[in-house]
Formats: sequence, structure tokens, C-alpha cells
Amino acid sequence: MKTINENITEQIVEKKSKFICDLIYVNSMEEVEENLQKIRKKYYDAKHHCFAFRIQNKNGIVEKSSDDGEPSGTAGAPMLNLLSKNELVNCLAVVTRYFGGILLGTGGLVRAYSEVTKKAIEGANIVEEYLRTRNESRNIISRF
Repeated sequence: MKTINENITEQIVEKKSKFICDLIYVNSMEEVEENLQKIRKKYYDAKHHCFAFRIQNKNGIVEKSSDDGEPSGTAGAPMLNLLSKNELVNCLAVVTRYFGGILLGTGGLVRAYSEVTKKAIEGANIVEEYLRTRNESRNIISRF
């Protein structure tokens, strides 16, 4: 499994709209919710907080995405596609958008959300993460 070693933030500006991607290491749904709340609080005046995550657990990979009010399929799905394509798990991508007054259209939104997420992934320190079982009852995750 691949994941990120440390959290990273990247941003782009597209036709006066600012897109900020926070790529965050998480390993539970609780951590996803906590980090989403932190991002929403930090960027409280932003228009959208779209996200995608993939978490590895004992039953497999849990993944989800949200467009947070953007047109369906223009934000969360492309972000999730990039996490999956790069085989990243235990990773939350949140893209905060500050609307700049110019409509980007669906194609422009897909490109912008994808571009900033890709920039964050490329800037991240990606490491292998191994899931090991000890005493049949505890899961230990080691990052190298």
C-alpha cells in the first residue's frame, strides 16, 4: 500500500478562483470527519470544500468523495480517481475553492480540481505502508 508520509498543501488560481488542496494522512472515518471540520473552520469563508478519501481497513478499502455543491462529478470524483490511480490509501484530499467571479464550466472545474490534487500528490512524500497482524487480534500499521 502507498500513502503519504506527511500532510501537504498546494494551491492554484484558475480564472480568479483559488483552489487549495490539503492532502492529509488519515486511518479512520473519525479522522476524516475531524480533518474535514478543521479545514471548514480554517477556510470558513470559502465557497466549497470538496473531498475524496481512501482508507484501508481489515475488510478492504473504503472510499468516498463529495462535490460539496459543485456540479455533480466535477470535483470529488476526479480527486478520488487520482488517489486511486496513484494507489494511495489512508489519505484524505480536501480542495477548498474560493470563487473568483468567473464561471469555469464543468470541464474547467474538472481540470482545476484535478490539477491542484495532482500537484499535491506530486509534491507529497509517498511511502509504502504495510498492514501486519500480530496475535491475530491487533492490526499494526508501519510506514516506511
